Amino acid sequence: MSDVKKQKTEEPSSYPTKAMEGQKVPEVTLKARKDGDWLDINTKEFFAGKTVIVFSLPGAFTPTCSSTHLPRYEQLYEAFKKEGVDTIACVSVNDGFVMDSWREAQGVSNVELLPDGNCEFTEAMGMVSDKAAIGFGKRSWRYSMLVKDGTIEKIFAEPVKAGDPFEVSDADTMLKYINEKAAIPASVVMFTKEGCSFCTKAKALLAEKGLAYQEVVCGLKGTVSLDALTAVANAYTTPQIFMNGKLIGGYDDLVKSFA
Repeated sequence: MSDVKKQKTEEPSSYPTKAMEGQKVPEVTLKARKDGDWLDINTKEFFAGKTVIVFSLPGAFTPTCSSTHLPRYEQLYEAFKKEGVDTIACVSVNDGFVMDSWREAQGVSNVELLPDGNCEFTEAMGMVSDKAAIGFGKRSWRYSMLVKDGTIEKIFAEPVKAGDPFEVSDADTMLKYINEKAAIPASVVMFTKEGCSFCTKAKALLAEKGLAYQEVVCGLKGTVSLDALTAVANAYTTPQIFMNGKLIGGYDDLVKSFA
């Protein structure tokens, strides 16, 4: 039996690997899943006549993509709408089933998830990154772009360096590009549990203040245990609310923070 070793493709010095700003987005057909059926998305039609933010990432269910990249764009949807953005879309080299499952797991309702299962869109964008060394095969380099009526106005591609750089393709950077004077809403994470009345009150207060939030449900039916909540918030009660990484506390503390 011959000993065949996979050769890792050298990473380009920068992305995209060809000039794309000022060009039309590539026209391909993406195969998505919606309500249990297949849905064909033609990218030329998808971008036509709209202002669209696209962010692309290495993979659904991966750490930075799930904890930060996708949730923050979801949170800032209303802020982007005020700046004239019609649609926010996330592209990943994953199949339609995976992207649909990720949407459900993340509770996403504002960002459209576009599966580039055959890597055609990513190839045409000059954004293919070789992740064979970790078993991922071809994936997308992490980037964001602003597209107006199908034409790419601006691309924020992450610098080529070791690891998974996440420095410029974030939602806050894109919002500041669109309007440098835009007020950046706080990044809010709220730990809750089922049947918590104070959690309901906290959600209503955040909605009243126009703040979106990422919810982490604790307990047997949640995604983390109450012991994990104690580890991060030094508290066993819910809700526990963080703003911009700082612990605010429970509902009463949230009320005081707005006083």
